[in-house]
Amino acid sequence: MRPVTIFRHIRCEGPGYLAEVLDRQAIPYRIIEVDNHEDIPDSIEDSAGLVFMGGPMSVNDPLPWIEQELALIRMAQDKGLPVLGHCLGGQLISRALGGTISANPVKEIGWHPVRKAETAAATDWLHGLPAQPILFHWHGETFSIPEGAELLLENDNCAHQAFAIGNTLALQCHVEMTAPMVSEWAELYQDELQQVTASVQSATQMTTRLSERIRAAQQVADRLYQRWLKAVLDQS
Repeated sequence: MRPVTIFRHIRCEGPGYLAEVLDRQAIPYRIIEVDNHEDIPDSIEDSAGLVFMGGPMSVNDPLPWIEQELALIRMAQDKGLPVLGHCLGGQLISRALGGTISANPVKEIGWHPVRKAETAAATDWLHGLPAQPILFHWHGETFSIPEGAELLLENDNCAHQAFAIGNTLALQCHVEMTAPMVSEWAELYQDELQQVTASVQSATQMTTRLSERIRAAQQVADRLYQRWLKAVLDQS
């Protein structure tokens, strides 16, 4: 089976729980360490799916690898190859498919509820999940929904939390989190936590009852990842 290709943009924002899911199912994957200047492939032929992780940079930044990744997403969409994006990765998918990336009305950091959208795609991708699961967030920008895509998740802080189009899933929220990742981000990005608001939690708030929150969030991740992996397995 061809591997899933995962693009990492900063060391602390790796595949996290997604890697655990892939390992459990013996689905091979390789990580392209963009943060270590690893070459970005110019073809999708040897991949069963593409995954784009998060990062503190913006899709609007003039970074050379952004255009390379956008080109890969467009290739994959044209061929029906599954694509998955987390936060920055979701924004890359939106931009590649004609969407725009702009400042969100508020920064959203920490554990916040999301709601299922009233779309056919949401019914498909989120079947069996609670109506308002609590997921982890860390973003100041947001994506628009590209033409032909359907909204999956929303909340009061950010109108567009996830969308799907064909075999492509774009997430603004972070379903890939593990407990160590939450603690690490709270330490590494502590400068963003100086002003606590209704949408920005303190490090103490986001690490309280962490194991319980992670377990609940990973139930959502399991559903989304399994739905996405159906298309990946079809590539084998």
